[in-house]
Amino acid sequence: MKHDVIDVLKPNLYKEIFPYDEIPKIVFNNIQLPMELPEDIWITDTTFRDGQQSMASMTTEQMVKIYDMLHELDNGSGIIRQTEFFLYDEKDRKAVHQCMERGYDFPEVTSWIRAHKEDFKLVKEMGVKETGILTSCSDYHIFNKLGKTRREAMEMYLDIAEAALENGITPRCHFEDITRADFFGFVIPLAKNLMKLAKQGNAKVKIRACDTLGIGVSYNGVELPRSVPALIHGLRNHAGVPPECIEWHGHNDYYVVVPNSTTSWLYGGSSVNATLFGVGERVGNCPLEAMIVEYAQLKGTTKDVNLEVISDLARFFESELDYKIPPKTPFVGSDFNVTKAGIHADGLLKDEEIYNSFDTGKILGRPPLVAINNYSGIAGIAYFINSYFNKQGDDKLTKHDERLVPIKEWIDEEYENGRTTNITVGEMVEISNKYINAEYEGYGESLA
Repeated sequence: MKHDVIDVLKPNLYKEIFPYDEIPKIVFNNIQLPMELPEDIWITDTTFRDGQQSMASMTTEQMVKIYDMLHELDNGSGIIRQTEFFLYDEKDRKAVHQCMERGYDFPEVTSWIRAHKEDFKLVKEMGVKETGILTSCSDYHIFNKLGKTRREAMEMYLDIAEAALENGITPRCHFEDITRADFFGFVIPLAKNLMKLAKQGNAKVKIRACDTLGIGVSYNGVELPRSVPALIHGLRNHAGVPPECIEWHGHNDYYVVVPNSTTSWLYGGSSVNATLFGVGERVGNCPLEAMIVEYAQLKGTTKDVNLEVISDLARFFESELDYKIPPKTPFVGSDFNVTKAGIHADGLLKDEEIYNSFDTGKILGRPPLVAINNYSGIAGIAYFINSYFNKQGDDKLTKHDERLVPIKEWIDEEYENGRTTNITVGEMVEISNKYINAEYEGYGESLA
């Protein structure tokens, strides 16, 4: 080790920041760090690894189907650069084989292993070129989980990274719990030593900065270890890690996974790790679809990404994996662009741009809708049906269409009988199919 850790007899658990019997503290130092948004930024996926740990196990066929859809979503843009798999289960290994046989450039198949040399046999047998390696870096993990000193942990991590390089595999070192780690006492020495290994081997060593408990803070002027700007800036400028070798992996425990992930881009990391719809343990990971939208806002383009596939993936998760997406989930929930306030609905009927910030119909295949209740009127019902079923030209309903009358009568009867809630999308689909368009039977059931 050229760069030594600051070894300690007792773990530094930052109890002044994380007292445990209180909510964690945010400590300010008011140091303003410069933004360094890399020219090339991208997203990596961990739906099959971190995401799958929190939901019903996927079959091989389901994983391959989702992989195909991720490829369709990326559409050759390279924005969804990689996806990672477990290798310990036969069905996962079969999925990896089948996905790799597809020969897609994006997303590239990678893996995840424990910090055990024998696990490299699996990686080599599968022909995977990059693997994640668990390299926990906080004293909570080093002392209390691994039962090691910092020096012992460092030696173990460097040994396994060197073994990866010797096997021709790119190691992606997962700095677990970095937001509670001693940054200059352990994180920076470890990162420097990893960069030294990379230079000696004329190869890449990647670092995934893992906000394991979602306690990172995105705004400037915050003390380490919680400061996302300081963590990413420090890896680049104190450890010499190039942007393309820095990846952020966040969790949403404090409602800040998306701003934290975007901040990691802004302060110098090229890659953000995410899952479809934010699936993941506890409250979940960073939603992949959210980061595509963040990318679009930062870069002014989504290149060739086919965002309509996000809606297809949402339907697949609900119908095939029995995963219920909360209705108000941005971009994919059944209610995300449904206007419910009466005055807003009136504005939407006049011009959808009044209450829709982008063309959700064109970009996501999800046109804006109005919620139907006892105040909607025939015009509101007509708008809902036209919008939901994408009726165009002569097929488009007007408020004078007599087929709308029994629908309006059914709605009025619901409220006369004491109903107080809006008519659901599912109910509107069902009654529209009954009275308007039997040819659409079953359309949109997953959104019900």
